[in-house]
Amino acid sequence: MTTRRSRKVRLSAAERRSAIVQAAVRLFAEKGFKGTTTRELALAAGVTEPVLYQHFATKEDLYTAIIESVCRMEQQARDSRLEAARAAGDDARFLRRLGELIFDWHRRHAEIVRLLLHSGLDRHELADLFFERHVAVYYRMLTGYMEQRIAARAFRQLDPYLAARGFTGMIAHQALAEVIFGDRRLARRKKKLIETIVNIFLEGISQERTRRK
Repeated sequence: MTTRRSRKVRLSAAERRSAIVQAAVRLFAEKGFKGTTTRELALAAGVTEPVLYQHFATKEDLYTAIIESVCRMEQQARDSRLEAARAAGDDARFLRRLGELIFDWHRRHAEIVRLLLHSGLDRHELADLFFERHVAVYYRMLTGYMEQRIAARAFRQLDPYLAARGFTGMIAHQALAEVIFGDRRLARRKKKLIETIVNIFLEGISQERTRRK
């Protein structure tokens, strides 16, 4: 009878680094940045602490890699439906699709959301990195859209940045209620929820609707 020895698959440096990042996301989301030790990180990633340090000299380096990884994925993802609605100047379609993307992002990155909340509560300086690399970029995009539609007199005169923040807050609050508090009461009504929010928002800023009053 022949006995075969199972060989442990040797990961490349890039694969090992990715495995460490994924393990760190789970731990940071569960215990926070300060509450997670390098020993726990190494154990979760299936490596020794010396190997962990070979890839990331400090926990700060690891945290930065997490944020950069998320931002890189989001920057590469172009949504054709959103771009088509923007090009057509179809505000309702544009905002509905944007609302879906915001909702889906929170669901897809629930652990990242929890990690960011931990970082904010810990007042960790690297929490600002995510805002600068991802959130601020998003707000510039939506603010630019608002400015274009105001210039086209589709929207009434208002602060485009505050309008962008207002719309995002309406959607993000509902997404956070699901991700953080486990509120699934509206999970099956996402489409209707987003449509209702978009209608309420456009009713307040639309130039055409303002003229009818």
